[in-house]
Amino acid sequence: MLRRFWQILSSTLAAFFGVQTEQNRIRDFQTTSPIAFIIMGIVLAILFVVALLLIVNQVLT
Repeated sequence: MLRRFWQILSSTLAAFFGVQTEQNRIRDFQTTSPIAFIIMGIVLAILFVVALLLIVNQVLT
């Protein structure tokens, strides 16, 4: 289960940066539900926005 989490996390991060390979994308969606990737994408997007807000807040104060 932990290995699956890391696979979903690494695949989602790779997709965020646009470096996901076609082979890995096909592997991911043949073995795992797309819902897991959607949820991980939403969580990572929220974390990214929060990190940006914290950085901007630190720079402006």
